[in-house]
Amino acid sequence: MIKLVASDLDGTLLLNGAQSLPEELFPLIKELKNLGILFVAASGRQYANMKRLFAPVADEMAFISENGGLAVFNDEVLYQDSFPRELVLEIIKAIENKNGAEFTCSTKDYYYIRPKTEHFEDLMLNVVKNNCRIIKDLSEITEPCMKLAVYERGGIMEDSVSYWKERFGDRCTVVTSGFAWVDFVPFTTNKARGLKEYQERLGIRPEECVVFGDEYNDMAMLKAVPYSFAMAHAKQGVRESASYETERVETILKKLIKAKGNIEEVI
Repeated sequence: MIKLVASDLDGTLLLNGAQSLPEELFPLIKELKNLGILFVAASGRQYANMKRLFAPVADEMAFISENGGLAVFNDEVLYQDSFPRELVLEIIKAIENKNGAEFTCSTKDYYYIRPKTEHFEDLMLNVVKNNCRIIKDLSEITEPCMKLAVYERGGIMEDSVSYWKERFGDRCTVVTSGFAWVDFVPFTTNKARGLKEYQERLGIRPEECVVFGDEYNDMAMLKAVPYSFAMAHAKQGVRESASYETERVETILKKLIKAKGNIEEVI
């Protein structure tokens, strides 16, 4: 029987660039809870941003944010990863020196940004709606940084991924997290780590979990449990990391609820 469901957001629950969750998801999360199944949102997004997205059910679920850099359950921080400050500053300066690239520096409560363009400032403040602090000097970043990200408006191409991996891949994990984003996180940080934290604290085995994802930053989580679903539109490498595929997460959740948590009636 399934006891935990974890799902990525962008490209998985949030399709086609959507910035709000489908209304049908919230009653499904409540029904899962009534069956004793914990729903965990697992994303590269900021915790505060995720909590806003899930506002109707935020107190009935759990969170893995910043690609596994932070896990929060019942408003309790289970763990928080961070980068050495020297590496944070080095990566930020490299991003700022690259034409067309913008950075975000993720801490527990804020995204620190120094926008080069009005587009990026508007994207972060009014579209994605993160809790941001716009800074003039890097010394204003005083909190531990869990994740850095580079945004390239035209989309992240393979040569750009290779560029960042060559620069920093020997000192941290460099992974795409969406059409226009590359994330930098400590080697110990990934969504599978957050998943394992919940498994250990709640006494849940890997075979009692179902996970969903669509990007390379989901692969560790998809490989960590036998019942993993990649989105049908995901890249081939991501789909090969999962056991199954689906067009929509909600379709599988409805089947799981109908089967009262018996995954054998779903797959």
